[in-house]
Amino acid sequence: MRKTAFIYTDRYSDFDYGDAHPLKIYRLKLTYELIKSLGLLDIPNSKFVEARKAQEEELLLFHDKEYLEVLKILNEGANIKKAYLYGFGSGDNPVFKGLLDWSLFVTGASLQAAELVDSNEVNIAFNIAGGLHHALRNRASGFCYVNDPVITIEYLRRRGRKVAYIDIDAHHGDGVQEAFYSTNDVLTISIHETGKLLFPGSGFETEIGSGIGEGYSLNVPLPPFCDDEIFIYAFSEIVPAALENFRPDIIVTQLGVDSFVTDPLAHLNITNNAFVKIISQLKNLSERWVALGGGGYDIINVVKGWTLAWAEMNDIKLSEKLPKEFFDRYKSWGFKDESIFDKPYIVSGDIKEKMKEAVEKTIRFLYDKALSKIK
Repeated sequence: MRKTAFIYTDRYSDFDYGDAHPLKIYRLKLTYELIKSLGLLDIPNSKFVEARKAQEEELLLFHDKEYLEVLKILNEGANIKKAYLYGFGSGDNPVFKGLLDWSLFVTGASLQAAELVDSNEVNIAFNIAGGLHHALRNRASGFCYVNDPVITIEYLRRRGRKVAYIDIDAHHGDGVQEAFYSTNDVLTISIHETGKLLFPGSGFETEIGSGIGEGYSLNVPLPPFCDDEIFIYAFSEIVPAALENFRPDIIVTQLGVDSFVTDPLAHLNITNNAFVKIISQLKNLSERWVALGGGGYDIINVVKGWTLAWAEMNDIKLSEKLPKEFFDRYKSWGFKDESIFDKPYIVSGDIKEKMKEAVEKTIRFLYDKALSKIK
């Protein structure tokens, strides 16, 4: 039986991007509360782990020292004139008191997940706060100040592990791809809405890596308004075949739920029914799995999605309804009904055929130009 670990701390709630910002950190607390109310923290062969802060020097596994110094200054809530040169300012990446502390907690929890899995203490470790995949070596980007997936992968890589990174966030995992674009001991796979319409404007199928890394970067850009069937088709056609060729020691996943039908920052029409099926596939594709959270800006999608993911990781099938006590307590937070599963959403007709044709074309390209190079 698999052993699992859930990594979390209430200290996440000490931080806030601001009332107008779409990334609401309280989504983590609400997810934790639903998981707890369902008894999913009292599972045999599972453990709860209090998240630790990363050490500042652990950030240097990826980020520049100069960038870290800027983060330390901004952590006090005071801005500096050159902050914009590092991606900070109003909008996506605001300066707020504790932004480095927040990033250290997120990264520390992701590193704990890697340590637990790499040591074989558990098979699966889940850090719902992680997955901040846009940050670059010396620049904040897309709500992300520190790239915890890259740091986690680099930690494992330096221990001699072959790592496959699988990203199903609606937004392309550009920071992770860039970090490992020229290497062949890390395989990156991102399934996301096309960069023609969505930030960060990258992740096209032609981005397959460079040098010895050619073929080790796989992108499946999806047309807008894709449904569950196309999403599952894209994943099933690419991910298992790529992993069979690569044979990773450990997989690291970014499980963003901004691909869901009601998310305000993307245009995909996925439901948590398809999401659970993808989690089930991932569970069976590797014995060692570091799972990270990611995007998600409809709070209810986040809470339900990551709760369902944690249940699936532990082979638990949930009932159709939220616990009554939880629903009554948090109903005012945006829950419209007691159902934990989304209603099915399927596109049909000509638009569906055009979507599938576009995805099939991408898959054929990747088989021809990339998958054959992976070993």
